[in-house]
Amino acid sequence: MSIGIVIASHGEFAAGIKQSATMIFGEQEKTQVVTFMPNQGPADLHAQIESAIATFDADDEVLILADLWSGSPFNQSSAVLNEHPERKIAIITGLNLPMLIQAYTERMMDASAGVEKVVANIMKEAKEGIRVLPEELQPKETASVAAAGEAQGAIPEGTVIGDGKIKINLVRIDTRLLHGQVATAWTPESKADRIIVVSDNVAKDEMRRTLIEQAAPSGVHANVIPIQKMIEVAKDPRFGGTHAFLLFENPEDALAIVEAVPDLISTINVGSMAHSTGKTMLNSVLSADQTDVAAFEKMRDLGVTFDVRKVPNDSKSDLFALIQKANIK
Repeated sequence: MSIGIVIASHGEFAAGIKQSATMIFGEQEKTQVVTFMPNQGPADLHAQIESAIATFDADDEVLILADLWSGSPFNQSSAVLNEHPERKIAIITGLNLPMLIQAYTERMMDASAGVEKVVANIMKEAKEGIRVLPEELQPKETASVAAAGEAQGAIPEGTVIGDGKIKINLVRIDTRLLHGQVATAWTPESKADRIIVVSDNVAKDEMRRTLIEQAAPSGVHANVIPIQKMIEVAKDPRFGGTHAFLLFENPEDALAIVEAVPDLISTINVGSMAHSTGKTMLNSVLSADQTDVAAFEKMRDLGVTFDVRKVPNDSKSDLFALIQKANIK
């Protein structure tokens, strides 16, 4: 048993939002699109919804994400729900991209979860996905939710929390650092409570640092720190209760941490390395030069393994097979 997802809308909105989610989260199984076009009537729409649900397994529960309450996609979905009391179907309206991404996330995190368990989290994420800049335009009741997780004061130096060792749940090399795929797919996958961007360059860039901190997904803090600060954090017992997701722009920065703090990092997800002059494409999203290859080789010799994937659902690729095939010189 799992959850089949139907995305239903007036016009092509449902198809477009599915395409957007695919760019961020990768291809998803058991996801169907229903579009209500001007030349169609209620019976046509009803038949589309029935056909979409029929593609799922008989014991799958069904989650319908519709655009408008009382709109035709909702009305016909509601009719289908009432016509099939033997089947567990839930409908959420107000379709937006955070809602669909959260539906994918909930299904990925617990394949056996029922719709009762996942609907509340989807609703919360869909609402919290509506934010505004400048922040003073954010309604006070919404802004207070965003600020609820702020730190309640500094922890005295020398305090030991837990076993005194920071937990590294995931490490990723990604030129774009914190973006849609990282925030909505990799962060839930990591189960981290803090995203740490480790970069001397970004730490000096106030605008980039601010944008990254603002881009943190709900319930997760994001920090941008220089390499030396990360070395200090790794040795600070006050971070014993922290589960971190480390992001690096390039393999050279990751190597600096691997060399300075042995045994901190065991595996690195290599997700995206942008092309620039002098670099060779390894695949559609990875490019490297001799300096990058040397850094990867040093980390390999220090016991680090590599996981080449753009999104969690991708199949893993062999980094050094890609490097060998590219024949970088």
